[in-house]
Amino acid sequence: MNKFGIVTCLLGVVLNLVCLSPAAAEERMRLTGSGASFPFPLYSAWFKSFSKTHKNANIDYQAKGSGAGILDFINHTVDFAASDAAMTPEEIAKVQDGVVLLPMTAGEIVIAYNLPGNPKGLKLPRDVYPDIFLGKISRWNDDRILSANPDLKLPDLPITVVRRADSSGTTFVFTSHLGAISPGWKNGPGAGKTVNWPSSDKIVAAPKNDGVTATIKQTPGAIGYIEYGYALGAKVLMAELQNKAGQFVQPSEESGEAALASVQFPDNLIAWVLDPEGDKSYPIASFTWMLFYQKNADPKKAEILREMVEYGLTEGQKQSAKMGYIPLPENVVSAVRAAVNKIQ
Repeated sequence: MNKFGIVTCLLGVVLNLVCLSPAAAEERMRLTGSGASFPFPLYSAWFKSFSKTHKNANIDYQAKGSGAGILDFINHTVDFAASDAAMTPEEIAKVQDGVVLLPMTAGEIVIAYNLPGNPKGLKLPRDVYPDIFLGKISRWNDDRILSANPDLKLPDLPITVVRRADSSGTTFVFTSHLGAISPGWKNGPGAGKTVNWPSSDKIVAAPKNDGVTATIKQTPGAIGYIEYGYALGAKVLMAELQNKAGQFVQPSEESGEAALASVQFPDNLIAWVLDPEGDKSYPIASFTWMLFYQKNADPKKAEILREMVEYGLTEGQKQSAKMGYIPLPENVVSAVRAAVNKIQ
């Protein structure tokens, strides 16, 4: 190459560098979050789409379980967290930068099961399924299960209960519901992200929603509690649960919306429906929250987090139903949109 060619080549390189736009030259800001596995499939889809449309941000969320997410948030090792159990006043008091709790989606917790022949439409009365998880009903051909399911052929097979091994918001919602309908549960294991489960070799533990789902699928005679979207994705059988009105209801978008229709949020945007009213209400449904710092050291980071929330309230809600989640009612969207300005 002659001198003229070399000069021309160098000039081209310089011009390319000069013509780079500020946005292209700017390094993408990486935001990290951790916590609930309950909304992980939906949040994962949100953050992937958000990062494509917002070239200045890359969001990494790890589904560790609500308890681990809250701990990461308290220890300030993440930029945000997520929890199905929200946060307690004691946990909030440990965060010096202040906390903004925003309900971002909602879903149902289903009781999934694995039986030979895949019998569909298993009905579980409200005085039966708590006793299954207490270990008081230990075989599938127990008279109390058979009497509710005269049309199903249920085997003489031991029931294996699959529960969460980690500190879990899904466990918190499920055990809170059991405590609301069963004195035996309320006065026994009680409610919490972790509880003292009955001692039995037929109660096994698995991590996160996907771990419980996989264990149910691999274990004939198994029963366990998982988020509805995981059950849909794994194509596991789900029981019809008897609600407060005495009706057996399948989990669905409609029955979940009916369960949460009457929720009124206080100023802190934390509310529970542990035993919903209504003939069409599925009995175990809950909102799930994102956790943000009220004071962020980097104004740009705070701006991206606010934009992320707005994306979840708009484009994100359109993805909810098809992935097995309950879209937020308009009054909840309005309340979250007003509260997001607290992230500064």
